[in-house]
Amino acid sequence: MKHIALITPVPGTIETLIENSILRKARSEGIVQFHIIDLRDFGKGNYRQIDDKPFGGGEGMVLMAEPLQQALEVALVKVGGLDGTRIIYPSPSGNEWSQKLADECSQDNSFIFICGHYKGIDERIIDKYVTHEYSIGDFVLTSGEMPAMLMADSIVRLIPGVLNSIESALSDTFPSGLLDHPHYTQPRVVDGMEVPDVLLSGHHAKIQEWKKEKREERTKEFRPDLWKKYLNEKNENGD
Repeated sequence: MKHIALITPVPGTIETLIENSILRKARSEGIVQFHIIDLRDFGKGNYRQIDDKPFGGGEGMVLMAEPLQQALEVALVKVGGLDGTRIIYPSPSGNEWSQKLADECSQDNSFIFICGHYKGIDERIIDKYVTHEYSIGDFVLTSGEMPAMLMADSIVRLIPGVLNSIESALSDTFPSGLLDHPHYTQPRVVDGMEVPDVLLSGHHAKIQEWKKEKREERTKEFRPDLWKKYLNEKNENGD
């Protein structure tokens, strides 16, 4: 069983996302155990304070080191200790998250995500605990729950047994290097628009050829950056 701990001041957000995604199946079938740790349980004083003004001045607030440190120590116990655990802090300083990283992480067994808020977290927590920082893109979000859950979802769906078919995950856009081909289902005709004949032919080889052509066409048109990377990798592999 894999263990994923998430440290957050808004645990309800994490629970809602788990219950309304493929992560629910991973949990109910005992493939992944989620540990949602409420940062406010470790807050200081009657108001359970978890943030304060930064030293040196400036706008905004920073998550304090002591509540985070206590939460992390609890999280480490729940995931089985520090050895082999990825302690992840979603941050613009980190490497950009990718399908390759999701695949790499899916081989590991324990994770702790620190969900940042406000201007971020005390740097001493990063220095002492964080093993990996990842960014989901060059834009600003209100809090760290969404990027943490985005990463967790992309990791968990690659674990055997989570999806009904692991082949489905491997045929998605990024594992293959190409965008996905068009998909159709019942009915055969919608507002005069018909399903391509080849998909109704029952000819497996022709269907696969059509899908490959469409993947290439779409990638060239919509993501020339992916197409260039795909061609480079093919040339390197001698394909």
